[in-house]
Amino acid sequence: MPHCRLTTDPVDPRQAEAAVGGPDRGAVAGFLGVVRDHHAGRRVRRIEYHAYAPMAETILGQVAAEATARFGTPHVAIVHRIGDLGVGEISLQVAVAAVHRREALAACAWIVDEVKARAPIWKKEFGEDGTFWIEGPDGCRAAEPPLRPRNGG
Repeated sequence: MPHCRLTTDPVDPRQAEAAVGGPDRGAVAGFLGVVRDHHAGRRVRRIEYHAYAPMAETILGQVAAEATARFGTPHVAIVHRIGDLGVGEISLQVAVAAVHRREALAACAWIVDEVKARAPIWKKEFGEDGTFWIEGPDGCRAAEPPLRPRNGG
């Protein structure tokens, strides 16, 4: 059963790894996305993550289920932090356990890419030269929030 959630609390890497580990699994692969102090040649002081939570958690679950079907890795945990994060804090954790390392590593990498591409989670960077919304899985700078109401509402 996948362990997928959004949280405003600091991410403890051991929790997700413990959620997927077991005596029948020979590999636990993990990924930690960490707030860095720079982006696109600019200094970054902090980041705010915003999400449409009900949809984001549904998509995290869908990605985990698809990874299970695609890679045969039923032991998946995805934790994404939202809110205000400082440099060095964990924003995304993915943990995958499988019988063998190849499946666990492949599933982990695929999950990270899919979460970044599909989940309605947005990043706002605060730096020395201003505040910027970061759009898309490749982290392009946007002048305005990625989603704006249409027709005044």
